[in-house]
Amino acid sequence: MTLRYGLIGIGSMGRHHARNIRALDGAELVAIADQYGDKFNVAGDLEVLPDVESLIEVGIDAAVVAVPTAQHVDIALTLAEAGVHTLVEKPLASTIAEGEKMVAAFQNAGLIGAVGYVERCNPALLEMRKRIADGELGKIYQISTRRQSPFPARIADVGVVKDLATHDVDLAAWVASSDYASISAQTANRTGREYEDLVTASGKLQNGVLVNHLVNWLSPFKERVTVVLGEHGALVAETVMGDLTFYENGSFPLGWDQLKNFRGVSEGQMVRYAIQKHEPLAVEHRHFRDAILGKSSNHVTMHEALNTMKVIQGILDSAAADGEVVRF
Repeated sequence: MTLRYGLIGIGSMGRHHARNIRALDGAELVAIADQYGDKFNVAGDLEVLPDVESLIEVGIDAAVVAVPTAQHVDIALTLAEAGVHTLVEKPLASTIAEGEKMVAAFQNAGLIGAVGYVERCNPALLEMRKRIADGELGKIYQISTRRQSPFPARIADVGVVKDLATHDVDLAAWVASSDYASISAQTANRTGREYEDLVTASGKLQNGVLVNHLVNWLSPFKERVTVVLGEHGALVAETVMGDLTFYENGSFPLGWDQLKNFRGVSEGQMVRYAIQKHEPLAVEHRHFRDAILGKSSNHVTMHEALNTMKVIQGILDSAAADGEVVRF
């Protein structure tokens, strides 16, 4: 079976979706829509249609929505009504109320509603989650993330919390297989834009795992690091290059008395795993396709993305209340 795909939005992210859909086994890109035209020349032989309705008229089984977040809800609801499986770029929607409408529409229609949290498809994080599930770390204690870089010119309508921190919130819940129980945060605006460009957040998951996130658009370097600490050691994922390193708790006795006073564990061996690396967006598209075909459920569901939205709003609410704890 070949799935007929439509793509709405062929800007900075949509152009990469077009490339990956065309390379996807069992898929055919049959229609493209963008009211602003094709500035990256990705349409090829396809006509650039004006809206989602014209996309649906071509006859599609699945759609990818890569338009500004404010347009997600109307486009997604139209696709759900037409019976089209849909992958929406993150975040799910502009507001929690809009997200709830989207979740309900796709659930009631029995359709796959997926959200593009592509970081979950990073090879280092996929391998990390597998090893955690296999018990390599034992009991998980803490998840820490650092996501720092200069300001990206592509962002105009949101701050660093909704654009970047949303990845880390999603990843922590996914890696630990637990929703958030509480969050506390502080934000700052150092560049004079309307939205925040700096955030530090800490919280607890429902299974007791502690989390903290450091995110900003002010660093003169790019850093994407996720550290999971457990009873047997720590896994460190560096997702710019897709590397995963394991630092084990050693069994060697410490002969230096001053260190004994401070360390609960000793240093063990360090291993950087050799892992197969695929483009994360290509993996995301395979997950979406396989979910449509009923072969797997590795996609990020709209319900999961809605939970992430609630935590993100909690971060903003907490920061507005000078770090007050928000509980879920």
